[in-house]
Amino acid sequence: MPDAPTLPLDSQLCFSIYSASIAINRAYKPMLDALGVTYTQYLVLSTLWEKDGLTISVIADRLGLEPSTITPAVKRLEAAGFLGRQRSVVDERQVQVHLTAKGRDLHVKTGCLTDALLKHSGFTVPDMIDLNQKVQKLRDGMRDATT
Repeated sequence: MPDAPTLPLDSQLCFSIYSASIAINRAYKPMLDALGVTYTQYLVLSTLWEKDGLTISVIADRLGLEPSTITPAVKRLEAAGFLGRQRSVVDERQVQVHLTAKGRDLHVKTGCLTDALLKHSGFTVPDMIDLNQKVQKLRDGMRDATT
């Protein structure tokens, strides 16, 4: 059987998305460092800015990560004063995570991330919304393929 032709890396969507993600993380890093959080911690906070008082397992599900990845990030955010953890009174096995005033206040300061993304991408806001919707559709389809 002859070898299938190999697509150049730049023709492979998976590589384009992967390398774009790395580039975005590199652009975000100095801004996140100035805010005192890592990218994973920023994602945890973003989840709580959408809905406060979630459990670690719900946060992990929302981010598509394992609870064992989220727990250390939550502990560091708690030590930095951005959030607090509390055992559920209904089920002691569940730990609810709540933003502190410092954690809520940080939300306003993260607008620089979106500003940088728009500035460096050269996209308009409608272009970015359209691209985001297409990437989400791709993500959802790929998740469905693995479940």
